[in-house]
Amino acid sequence: MRKALIVGINNYPNAELYGCINDASAFGNTLETNGDGSPNFDVRLLTDVPTKGDLKGHIKDLFAGDCETTLFYFSGHGFFDETGGGIIVTPDFTANDEGISMDDILHIANESKAQNRVIILDCCHSGSFGNPKLNGGRNAQIGEGVSILTASKADEASVEINGHGVFTNLLLDAMQGGAADLRGHITPGSIYSYIDQALGPWDQRPVFKTNITRFTSLRTVSPQISPEILRRLNQYFTSPEDQFKLDPSFEFTNDPAIEHEFVKPHADEKNVAVFKDLQKLASVGLVVPVDEQHMYFAAMHSKSCKLTALGYHYWRLVRDKRI
Repeated sequence: MRKALIVGINNYPNAELYGCINDASAFGNTLETNGDGSPNFDVRLLTDVPTKGDLKGHIKDLFAGDCETTLFYFSGHGFFDETGGGIIVTPDFTANDEGISMDDILHIANESKAQNRVIILDCCHSGSFGNPKLNGGRNAQIGEGVSILTASKADEASVEINGHGVFTNLLLDAMQGGAADLRGHITPGSIYSYIDQALGPWDQRPVFKTNITRFTSLRTVSPQISPEILRRLNQYFTSPEDQFKLDPSFEFTNDPAIEHEFVKPHADEKNVAVFKDLQKLASVGLVVPVDEQHMYFAAMHSKSCKLTALGYHYWRLVRDKRI
């Protein structure tokens, strides 16, 4: 079971925002299904939640139970109190009671029995979420299984441009495949890496904090290369130091039936199938030709190909039966 509470608030008295509901809706729609249309998270989308009490009740409901993964996303105003830390602001805010303390949310998440708990905040001062307090209170530590991804540092604003949050725009790009690994998995860490690289040193800086001991995939998209081909790495390279010997028979265009210059040995159907796999592996950086710039010339000049460092990583995953 995977469930998500997605909250966007625009309607603040005298402090209206314009993109939070759009961003929450878009993120919720993306999170509901994987790239192939299969079910992903059971999403509850809330907009313009009127009071602190209402929102806190929904947050408690989210983290109740022992499901596999729970995710809380918030887009709205954030506030920082020097004495009380970060706060997500609700429309009923008043002086000295602006909304829900980020410490309270972290405590609820820490106490949850869900295996994985993910908090994503697109609001000003969101980086204060999970900051240890000088007095070492109960929320000084992030519980095991908790990951936090925020739009900005504790002392920074989170920017809206053209009715959309800069952070959530990048978050959506990451979730739609920009942050996927070769197998199509998108994790909180890969999302952070994607957003971190997109935002320069003069921009708001995203923050990532985590305490996990297991792989957490938030969404899957079509893999860059099929698992079946990845699993053949051990067939083509019996050890990571091996080189796979090529010759012209691996190149399908080297066929007398095709009108161009060809050399012996001519294209062999079995070798051509292997070479297509190797070319796909090369296209994603797992294999490189030896002493040639392209796989085509490595074959036509009877050279070899070998694993890259990344290729060795996936070779080892295949060997250990993790793919």
